[in-house]
Amino acid sequence: METTKSSASHSVLILGAGIAGMQAALDLAAMDYNVYLLDRSPSIGGNMARLDKTFPTNDCSTCMIAPRMVAAARHPNIHILTLAECMGIEGEPGAFTAGIHLQPRYVDAQTCISCGLCVEKCPKKTANEYNAGLDQRKAIHFLFPQAIPLVPTIDTQCCLYFQKGKCRICEKLCPVQAVRLQDKPRELDLSVGAVILAAGFELGLVPQAGEYGHGRYPNVVANLEFERMLSAAGPFGGHPRRPSDGKKPRNVAWIQCVASRDSARKRNFCSSVCCMAAVKQAILVREHDPESRATVFYMDIRAHGKDFDRYILRAIDQYGLRFVRSMLSQVMQNPQNGDLIIEYYDRSSLEQRREEFDLVVLSAGFQPSESIGPLLRTLGLQRNSYGFVESDPEDPTHTSRPGIYVCGVLDGPKDIPEAVSSASAAAAGVAALLGHRPAEHESVPREHPRARDTAGDPPCIGVFVCHCGKNIAGVIDVQTVREYAKGLPHVVAVEDFMFTCSTRTQQRMQELIDEQRLNRVVVAACSPRTHEPLFQETLQAAGVNKHFFEMANIRDQCAWVHGSDPQAATDKAKDLVRAAVSRAALLEPFEDVATPVVPAALIVGGGLAGMTAALNLADQGLRVHLLEKEEELGGMARRIRRTLEGVSLRRLAERLALRVRSHRNISLLTATTIQDISGNAGRFKAIVQQNGEAFSLECGAVILATGGAPYQPATDDYGYGKHPRVITQLQLEEGLVTGTIDAPQTTVMIQCIGSRNDEFPLCSRVCCAAAVKNGILLMEKNPAASVYILYRDVRTFGFKEEYYRKARDLGVIFVKFDPQSPPEVVPDGDALQVRVFDPASQMILEIDPDLFVLSVGIRPQPGIERLGKILKLPFMQEGFFMEAHPKLSPLDFSRPGAFVCGLAHSPRFVEESITQALGAAARASGLLWKKQVFSSGVVAEVKRELCSACLACVNICPYQVPYIDRENVSVIDAEACQGCGICVAECPAGAITFRHYTDDQILAQIEGLTH
Repeated sequence: METTKSSASHSVLILGAGIAGMQAALDLAAMDYNVYLLDRSPSIGGNMARLDKTFPTNDCSTCMIAPRMVAAARHPNIHILTLAECMGIEGEPGAFTAGIHLQPRYVDAQTCISCGLCVEKCPKKTANEYNAGLDQRKAIHFLFPQAIPLVPTIDTQCCLYFQKGKCRICEKLCPVQAVRLQDKPRELDLSVGAVILAAGFELGLVPQAGEYGHGRYPNVVANLEFERMLSAAGPFGGHPRRPSDGKKPRNVAWIQCVASRDSARKRNFCSSVCCMAAVKQAILVREHDPESRATVFYMDIRAHGKDFDRYILRAIDQYGLRFVRSMLSQVMQNPQNGDLIIEYYDRSSLEQRREEFDLVVLSAGFQPSESIGPLLRTLGLQRNSYGFVESDPEDPTHTSRPGIYVCGVLDGPKDIPEAVSSASAAAAGVAALLGHRPAEHESVPREHPRARDTAGDPPCIGVFVCHCGKNIAGVIDVQTVREYAKGLPHVVAVEDFMFTCSTRTQQRMQELIDEQRLNRVVVAACSPRTHEPLFQETLQAAGVNKHFFEMANIRDQCAWVHGSDPQAATDKAKDLVRAAVSRAALLEPFEDVATPVVPAALIVGGGLAGMTAALNLADQGLRVHLLEKEEELGGMARRIRRTLEGVSLRRLAERLALRVRSHRNISLLTATTIQDISGNAGRFKAIVQQNGEAFSLECGAVILATGGAPYQPATDDYGYGKHPRVITQLQLEEGLVTGTIDAPQTTVMIQCIGSRNDEFPLCSRVCCAAAVKNGILLMEKNPAASVYILYRDVRTFGFKEEYYRKARDLGVIFVKFDPQSPPEVVPDGDALQVRVFDPASQMILEIDPDLFVLSVGIRPQPGIERLGKILKLPFMQEGFFMEAHPKLSPLDFSRPGAFVCGLAHSPRFVEESITQALGAAARASGLLWKKQVFSSGVVAEVKRELCSACLACVNICPYQVPYIDRENVSVIDAEACQGCGICVAECPAGAITFRHYTDDQILAQIEGLTH
């Protein structure tokens, strides 16, 4: 038995190393906690590593998650334990002991060099479960090309040595004797202060059930199986084939809500992501083969996220996807050709139809990973009827056992950004529980080797070309680009890789830098926005200044935009590589700018999200300035009586406000507005105004929790403001609770008022649940009442589906309408008549309601445009703030040190806003607990001998950084400079240069591109 010796009170165990587990680990590691990241799999990465692309951007999933995997593996505070399982946890918060069972890999990870010789020579093959059994792997194998650790594992169930006592080829051939066939399972006790459960999900569909022929008909596959079929690293190299005969599927159908929204199978919840995943897959099929057909059979299209509805419209208009609203009962196989027969009722023609498809994809719902079940039972954690962990709706990452937190899909189905946010929120909960590590126990910061002195050395450039699976190599001739790069000036080493972001490639790059004495590196791959930091860190680890790096974006700028013309894409890729090499030859070394951190946060907005973030940071021991423009705290929560689940938001807001006002670490400023913010991550200076008086505040991070506002209906929105019987859901709820509105006999509600239209394409996410909530309230008050909800798609995702069913059971009538033929409301004095076409009965319904209730959407808080301009932050089309990355950085802005949460981000439910607020607090505290941070050294510099003090730079700078000193020369503070480059272009004397983007470097790049 082994026992860890680290400080338990500042160590954390995370069970599950998917995207949520990795995010929680990285956040806690940034706060200087010692993290054990455990997974039963041979590799970290979880389900996201199995995906091909992600919606709504169609970004490569591997390209996104690989840098996170590498970051987790490289962080000195994170200890990865794969092939590991937690058997039990004893103790109390701050002093847990976790019993860990470690299964042997039979290959020593410290010795293995990942050469793959053992895999190549292994004689035994078996079905590859990672690829859903669609191809084969060896008994000794790598889980997938980007696995971390990239060390093969021996499957003892099919290994000839373990089954028959013979072979041992892998052991004999290993050049470093890394194979350890005599290894045994080990037991390990970990002393930790808190535990985070991030065990992920598996499909609720099993082949034994035979759902729609799955497991019986080879051409019926589940959605995750189809992801592997689409993946470039999958069984078919990124070109889907029918499992039965290997033919290209030309007519593919998706069936939605399989093992979801199914009360007969006791799975009456929505898995939240299946609709969008199906649309993404259908788009990819059409991109692979423009002649193919894609049909989605659905009940409701639940596109409730940022830009999701726009993605659906693009799928229809640009890719020709066909959506058929029909609930299917079965799929039959044509025994002659293996095609699948689907019979359905066509609502447009009112006819029964029968179609044959080459392939059918089942959009299967989620369930918690079965492997975590025994531990959850041992711990006695409360779970709902579907097996998901019950969490506190007012503190969504807390479980029923103190000190144990939950994140990701384990407490309910959610999309990647929600899983990432919940992971950061769990980290915030742990930080508030354990407190920050005392200074004498702080870990030693990771140090890279001292950069080589390259002064006077000629350029020695290495070029690395990425296949990016099929994202690049499916269009561009990578071998041609590689051979072309060999002939470019100063290039001494060229290689191509399947994925340049994988751990194995990073190791190979370091080896080549050392072997060839490279002093500059060019990577031809995807976007520097997501991958540049990864490659720069590799250069640092190899002893090369990180700014000797240049990237050619041949994915976005070649493969993606010229997908229909491979030759043009290849030629352009050669041009971009040539230009990158030309610029790289002139790169110069420099260091980033160090900034001492002010250990305080500025939070703008005193609603639920702002107060939650403030309290978490304050509980960690950080100072917080909480600004609210109104006199009262609470925001929108003051206007909502209760949630669909029954939580009283007013009481919650009152409790939080009381804690905020009494917390010693929180400085509360109400009736206060922001006038200006300057500075960088680690040291911002804000000018605020309260009661006409302006004063300054210093902080290291800024969190925007500015909230939102309900859409104010116009008079052409069914007579709102003109007719007394036309009201909003907020007005209905308030009136029913206070008694100012008597329970009406007949009520008609209409969805999507002010949302999902040309002016505001976004779904407001909460409106369907609001209608269901008030519909239930009306029926419970008067069971004899009539309540009609007119809708386009009912979007009660997750466990809110249970309330949708409850409303129908109580007698609420749901009528779908076509937005091209919306309902009509005809006023008749004090009365109203509603006319709507009912597609189910093919009749026009005429209803005389006592009330006509508008489900209005959510708009950004008025005035946030000014705040966004002050901080130079981007907005999306609908006016909400735009995060740094829609999947993996949902709470960060592209400007370091600034974070977003709640309705400022986008329409959210209360529990989602609270989760985001805690997540934003975790992201901020990872910065605030540092003594100093390093910001980009790519800044403007003044050549003092050329400056004429003309004030051009002073007047043009949007950040007010330049000033004229006593010697009558312009000065640009490197700490404050944001690197926008405007002053460089504006200076009439050419006295300002831009570090890393000098005229010579840019001109060389242009010349390289054009010659």
